[in-house]
This record gives sequence, structure tokens and C-alpha cells, in this order.
Amino acid sequence: MMGGILWESTFMAETRLRADGRMADQLRPVRLVKEFMPHPLGSVLIGFGATQVLCTVAVELGIPKWQQPNRGWLTAEYRLLPAATQPRQSLRPSGRSEEIQRLIGRSLRASVDLEKMPGITLVVDVDVLQADGGTRTAGITGGYGALVLAVQRLLSTGVLTVSPLQRAIAAVSVGLVDGEPILDLNYLEDVAASVDLNVVMDQQLNLVELQGTAEAEPFSRSQLNRMLDLAEKGISELFTHQPSP
Repeated sequence: MMGGILWESTFMAETRLRADGRMADQLRPVRLVKEFMPHPLGSVLIGFGATQVLCTVAVELGIPKWQQPNRGWLTAEYRLLPAATQPRQSLRPSGRSEEIQRLIGRSLRASVDLEKMPGITLVVDVDVLQADGGTRTAGITGGYGALVLAVQRLLSTGVLTVSPLQRAIAAVSVGLVDGEPILDLNYLEDVAASVDLNVVMDQQLNLVELQGTAEAEPFSRSQLNRMLDLAEKGISELFTHQPSP
């Protein structure tokens, strides 16, 4: 990247390239490795380009005291490992980490019927090994993949008698850079973006959650629609990488 320019100015908006050679509507290379670790019920190592996130699922017997007794629960924990960024980050909990793990937990709870897993808590751990933008969306997408594998194991061992999975979930980031919508922002694009939007959808492309901010000027409804169109395209592709229930 030269001079902080993310786009080649000689191209029209719909055809100009980004600094890494992608078109505006292209995901970074996606890599999903199933059963990356032997001990968790389910594990997935997911890569969005240089971003690498390890997602694992554990089961705990019992549910929070405030939860209804005939239901289960799903929660998530998110950690940015110290060497995931330069400079080193502390492992101490931060407001940002807590906000991200709440987003991941809400999104993944939308994928399950809690009444079909009574008395059971599923804990999804999302550990960022390397961060280059999109860690929360990678965590949601990979977390669902790990959840599928965990449910398969719980069914095979008789801990569950029926699958609680009711819809697939995936997520991607979109944003406005130099007034143009782009898909799956890396770190440099995220820093330069005037709008940062994280989109979570199910396999029918229904919205589960939108999390967006205008970092500078407000954005229009038409710009939002263009970003959502990109998100639909990217999420449709992400579903092809996830394991089937």
C-alpha cells in the first residue's frame, strides 16, 4: 500500500482494485480446518486472510440460575491472544472484548433451540491467534462450525437425543472506504473506513444482527443497502465453507 491509498484511482468505482488485489465484492481467502484440536467437543480453525481464529466448544452440565429449568444455555468467551497483534496486547479483559463476546454469544444463540438441550450449557471459546480485521465475524462463522461438530458428538454419545440446531449462522464485515462499499475489511481498510458494519445472517439471508457505526460522516440508506448487498454475497459464500449439521 502506497500513500495510504486503498484503491487504484485509474479504475471506475465498480472495477477498481483494493491494495491486496481484491475487487470490492471479494472475500479474503477463507480457510476452515475442522477438528483442529483433539480435546474440545468441536473445534475449528478459521482464517479470513491473515486473520486466524480458533473456535472451540465445551459442554457444562447445569445452566444459569436465572434460566428456565427446562431450557439450556449457550455463551461465548472471546480472547485476543497477546501475540495476535503488534504491539503485544494484554490478556486482561477489556470492554471491547466483552462487547465482542456478547455479540458472538447472541449470534450463536440464534442458531439453537435452547428447549432441545435442557440442563446443558454450551461454551464457545473464540481465541484470536492473529488479527488483521474481522475477528468477531470470523469468530461467529467459525464458532457456528465448531458448534455443529460439538452437537454431532453430543448426539453420538447420547448426551443429546435431538439436535438443537435450527439455523446456520455466518457473519462478515462491510464498510465504506473513500465513499465506496467494500466487503470483508482487513485492518488497514478498517482503519481507513468511514463506516464499519458487521452483519450476521442465517442461511436464508435473514438478518440476525447488525452492528455498525459511522466513524465520521453519517451514511445514507442507499449506502446501507449497498453494503447489505455485499454482505449477502459474502455470507452466501461463507456458508459453503461450514460443516453441515
